[in-house]
Amino acid sequence: MSSASGGCDGSLRYVRRVTSSDATAPHPPVPALELPPTADGFTAQFLRNLNFDGGVTLADASTNDRYLALARTVRDYLMLHALADQQRQAGAQAKAVCYLSAEYLLGNQLDNDLLAGDLAGVAADAMAACGIDLDELRRHEIEPGLGNGGLGRLAACFIDSLATLGVPSIGYGIRYEYGIFRQTFEDGQQVEQPDAWLTLGAPWEQPRPEAAQTVSFGGRTETVDDAGTVRSRWIPEWNVSAVPYDYLVPGFRNGRVNTLRLWRAKATDAFDLRIFNSGDYEQAVRAQTFAENISKVLYPEDSTPQGKELRLQQQYFFVAASIRDFLGRLPEDFDLARLPERVIFQLNDTHPVIAVPELMRVLVDEHGMAWDEAWAVTQQCFAYTCHTLLPEALEVWPVELLGRLLPRHLEIVYRINEEFLAAVRARFGDDEMRIRDMSIIAEFPVRAVRMAYLATVAGSRVNGVAELHSQLLRDKVLPAFAEFFPEKFTNVTNGVTPRRFLRLANPGLSTLITDAIGDGWVTDLERLHELEPLAEDAAFRAAFAAVKAGNKRRLNEVLQARDGMRVGDGHLVDVMVKRLHEYKRQLLKVLHVVSEYEGVVSGRIALADLQPRTVLFGAKAAPGYAMAKRIIHLINAVGSVVNTDPRLDGRLQVLFPPNYNVTLAESVIPAADLSEQISLAGKEASGTGNMKFALNGALTIGTDDGANVEIRELVGDANFFLFGMTEPEVAEIAQAGYHPAAFYQEDAGLRRAIDLIASGAFSGGDRSVFEPVVSNLLYEDRFMVLADYSAYMAAQQRVDAAYADQDGWTRAAILNVARCGFFSSDRSIRDYIDRIWHTPPTT
Repeated sequence: MSSASGGCDGSLRYVRRVTSSDATAPHPPVPALELPPTADGFTAQFLRNLNFDGGVTLADASTNDRYLALARTVRDYLMLHALADQQRQAGAQAKAVCYLSAEYLLGNQLDNDLLAGDLAGVAADAMAACGIDLDELRRHEIEPGLGNGGLGRLAACFIDSLATLGVPSIGYGIRYEYGIFRQTFEDGQQVEQPDAWLTLGAPWEQPRPEAAQTVSFGGRTETVDDAGTVRSRWIPEWNVSAVPYDYLVPGFRNGRVNTLRLWRAKATDAFDLRIFNSGDYEQAVRAQTFAENISKVLYPEDSTPQGKELRLQQQYFFVAASIRDFLGRLPEDFDLARLPERVIFQLNDTHPVIAVPELMRVLVDEHGMAWDEAWAVTQQCFAYTCHTLLPEALEVWPVELLGRLLPRHLEIVYRINEEFLAAVRARFGDDEMRIRDMSIIAEFPVRAVRMAYLATVAGSRVNGVAELHSQLLRDKVLPAFAEFFPEKFTNVTNGVTPRRFLRLANPGLSTLITDAIGDGWVTDLERLHELEPLAEDAAFRAAFAAVKAGNKRRLNEVLQARDGMRVGDGHLVDVMVKRLHEYKRQLLKVLHVVSEYEGVVSGRIALADLQPRTVLFGAKAAPGYAMAKRIIHLINAVGSVVNTDPRLDGRLQVLFPPNYNVTLAESVIPAADLSEQISLAGKEASGTGNMKFALNGALTIGTDDGANVEIRELVGDANFFLFGMTEPEVAEIAQAGYHPAAFYQEDAGLRRAIDLIASGAFSGGDRSVFEPVVSNLLYEDRFMVLADYSAYMAAQQRVDAAYADQDGWTRAAILNVARCGFFSSDRSIRDYIDRIWHTPPTT
């Protein structure tokens, strides 16, 4: 069958014929890749990739062969845009954003790139012509395990928006061989398995070994006389090679393709043949093994000294390679004093902050720039985003470790700190308490470098990620710095990309919205406000409710195939998916479930009065976080009892599918009715899951914390289930002395729930299993679960009453969608441009 007929016989003869440039060939050649794409051209390129890269015919190709060929074909078309875009950007010499992040939780790439490149139609036609089930290839894809949670997903949303807005940018990170662990449950307890996401191939990445950088560690420094100027010189002890792997980051149908560059560690001298021939095979590859450990695992367990050292190695490894890489893109005669005109390095939390002394070292030691000039350049080239309010989450590195691993960088940090404290003294005098509080070097419990302080001193701007968070950052976390540098502090509320989390994840709702207001909302999410009048339209409400019901059926199909689970028919779908941490208070949700269960089995709640509800959890606990892993065990134990107790008649169930990831999120979020955002007020920086749920028509039950505050203000109190203490009230009760056991004694419902857990009812009668959880609640309860329990239970009663009015619930869900267009990552990036980066889009 000829290509002109739109067919596909998949044979090598076919490919040889259509790609031949021989003038005597019996058929004219198919032209090279061209835009706009056609189904015939896409088919031909797919078969080229299948035959010549995959080495198989269509008839013999496995599902993996076909998936790899399809992915490479999509990448080929995007590369046409990328090559042209690189030429345009090089000519424009525009300022670029270099986004430095230890995580990028990308999710599956196939549908995202088909959508962005406007290739979905031709790809579907091409696969159909070849007799291939495109959905089967979608299901085959394994998402890159390069992130842990919200931080990494935010980074992925931001690079998507940077490309869609046409801002020159490069994302820099680490190509972890084993990303965040694959979670399994054994007897209800979390077990971590390696996430071997590269096993079946990585067709979306392109190795660039010719662009490798050398990164050094250890050694010592010495003082040298450089033409009358005394300088320090670093003499490293060992080094590794950083090999880049590039991912294309396409903007939404605008021709812009930016780059995500991830670094893999390799030994510079990987193999010693002399030692190997002597028979010491392990020693022969020791250097290779040692080097490759740096990019082996995302967030290695750091409860040991070795783990801490490996984390610092990872952080320096990727920022040192990234800075060298960007500087290498500049013209050879470029004046580095003008570097702020060409780049802003955005520090995504404290993980990349070691980049500050690295840039100073490069400018001063390698390029001979005077210290003061280099510091002025550095202060304009960095900006810092703080993603936490928890003091323990602000990284510190022991001076001993930093000095041993990066001795020259410690010298630079000491000088930065010395000059900064001199400026503090010049303004405030010899206020030693202030000096100790503001010093980049902490003295207790061990001498250590406070990376958030270093980032604040060095950065041109410091931003929080929600209005409340930014205020608390100024008032509680870094108050002395906010007083000293008031002009540095600003806010950029987080956002999520509507392309992935509405257009792709919720095709039913996406179509309904487009039919109602057109498709411009995909890149201008504020246009969702045009839906607001339709909340009063009965036909639109019915269509909206039908979409939600369809999303629940789709979720059931996914859960059944993936985990053998299903949501109950007619159930309120109550979802709490986020990293497992005590401050996020999954325990409060568990206490609600236990209370409902106890009420039914004790006869205090009539079964007919129980709102049918499926509570769905998704969470991973850090491998070394013992209490978080106990909470996971408790959730699964409660579920195993509740789900099988015939007295509930299936009206209450708990689902905890293991290994929650972006792919599963794209099915869970559109199906949710209720979004649980119940952290203790003043502890959550922002959240982005709260935004995704609201944009997909789930109502929020939440505290006034993080971006919940802004969601509630936008959607209205009538469409949000607020409960719990405010941040000032939390501070007041903490100041007075919090006694959780008092709440246990005063609230009979709380006492019954905790007593039921303590009795062994969810652990086969063994009281010891969950005793640490019960004791933690009664005698510590650091995040005040018991103090907010009563208010939370009352809010859940309001949820039940509201859900009983299905039409009213649908109206509120539509208003959530219509009023949450603010939470687009496109808006976040515009705010970064206006308030921090000053990097206008280029065309």
